Amino acid sequence: MNTPPSPHEPLLIGALAPLTRPGWTEAGRHLVAGLGLAVDEVNDAGGIGGRPLDLLVRDTAADPGRATAAVDELAALGVAALVGEYHSVVARAAAARAEAVGLPFLCSSAVLDALTDGPADRVARLAPPQSRGWRVYADFLAGAGHRHVAVATQPSVYWASGVRILRERLAEHGGSVTELDLRELTPAAVCDALAGLGATALLLLAGHPDPAVPVVRAVRGDARLTGMLLGAPAGQPEFTEWVSLLGADGAGIPFLRYLPERPGPLAERVGKALRERLAEAPSFVAFEGYDAVLVLADALRSPGVSWPDATADGTRGPVRFARTPGIGVWQSTGMPVQVADRDPADHDRFRVLHTDAEA
Repeated sequence: MNTPPSPHEPLLIGALAPLTRPGWTEAGRHLVAGLGLAVDEVNDAGGIGGRPLDLLVRDTAADPGRATAAVDELAALGVAALVGEYHSVVARAAAARAEAVGLPFLCSSAVLDALTDGPADRVARLAPPQSRGWRVYADFLAGAGHRHVAVATQPSVYWASGVRILRERLAEHGGSVTELDLRELTPAAVCDALAGLGATALLLLAGHPDPAVPVVRAVRGDARLTGMLLGAPAGQPEFTEWVSLLGADGAGIPFLRYLPERPGPLAERVGKALRERLAEAPSFVAFEGYDAVLVLADALRSPGVSWPDATADGTRGPVRFARTPGIGVWQSTGMPVQVADRDPADHDRFRVLHTDAEA
């Protein structure tokens, strides 16, 4: 016979994040900071039915196999739900396993549309899907006059999906995309290829810091490519490590971020608290972690987890979930999408270059 939990027994929540290489560790650190802040605030307010939340963090290190094993471990420990993950390919593995074992999973940051192979009842996603964000990015490029775009790519379902979205959207604007394979080309060879292409922009669809950082240095240092726009739709320049490695070369590189242009009172308060935890400005990933716990807490207050009934007023606006055509998981709606860069005149300041007109 099962013994009901004590009214004060912690409610366990499993958290997945990349905290060691080759994972994007700075994103993982910001994600965990946001999750942890929200857990502390939920507990300060009395927890869930009097039960405090206890966050069990597991490092995925950008490894789908580690993520799958972590899901199994956390399920065996009796977690009520899973939350987190930044890397899309890793989140896809975690989502498949969570659905298979019947464990609710709220993915906070991964954007790959095909997070699951088919409809999933247990999995929800907070971040906007890649098809929306990267179309916004393509519209920004076209609006800035960039019709012939080159992309420096590595093999990945995520990067391949991004190339397809960019190619299709730019074609609607009369543009084209040329791929440069970073398995075959050194940074210097990338520059040689660009010099003969006639492209006006190069997008970095590659891992951080390698090989993205060496490619930026090579392009910035090549006199033949003066005036070439560098872009990073996956968001590399959002993090301080980017500018610490590249300095002035890392500024003026547009990227996608999921923040409102003007933060409200909640975002201002949470941003201040996150800055204290991180000892630096919080990224959009930290806010995603915070909002994910808010909506998860709402879901856990009812018997069973029903994503379409879960709501929260988050730092970026109201969080609601719905079924979106072509996406198998419960998808949040209305999240802001913007294209921003670091100001060349002040590397610590971000400039908003473009926003999603549909948001």
